[in-house]
Amino acid sequence: MAVSAAALALVLVGTPEPAGAGASFTGSDASVLSSLDLFAAIDIGSDAADTWTWPLWGARRVIRGFEAPASRYSAGHRGIDIAAGEGAIVVSPAAGVVHFAGVVVDRSTITIETRDGLLISMEPVTSDAKAGASVAEGAAIGVVSTGGHCSSRCLHLGVRIDGQYVSPMLYFGGVPRAVLLPMR
Repeated sequence: MAVSAAALALVLVGTPEPAGAGASFTGSDASVLSSLDLFAAIDIGSDAADTWTWPLWGARRVIRGFEAPASRYSAGHRGIDIAAGEGAIVVSPAAGVVHFAGVVVDRSTITIETRDGLLISMEPVTSDAKAGASVAEGAAIGVVSTGGHCSSRCLHLGVRIDGQYVSPMLYFGGVPRAVLLPMR
């Protein structure tokens, strides 16, 4: 199913933590307006109707939400950061195949490709998984390590559809209801 501009605005504004967790979300009107054309044709696929398994066991706290960039090459936060200590077990949010497992710049990264072709990337994650290995939803795939902007205090999780980042909260059931804002 194709995402409408109105529905996409929900994704691009930012995402809160799951209900009851107490986090806020961030975003800017400018990034929403300028990103609508860039992302208008993204098809979120059938996995969007499903709710994925959170990649960390136990209580969770999203410490930074998705922030869409104003353009493909602009600054933004192309995923969510989930509070986690070094050594925490990381599980696969969805069933799929290991697309990549290795080091990118200064951090260990693992990417799972779902049956619908979505790419779920998590870092910093140390894993013995090999590209091409099948993984079940909820299966342990590694542990939180160090490196990147999380610096051993969180797990960063990003989701790409056809090379474009979308809010991971679409798949965790945490996209907020639309709120109409007055025009300026």
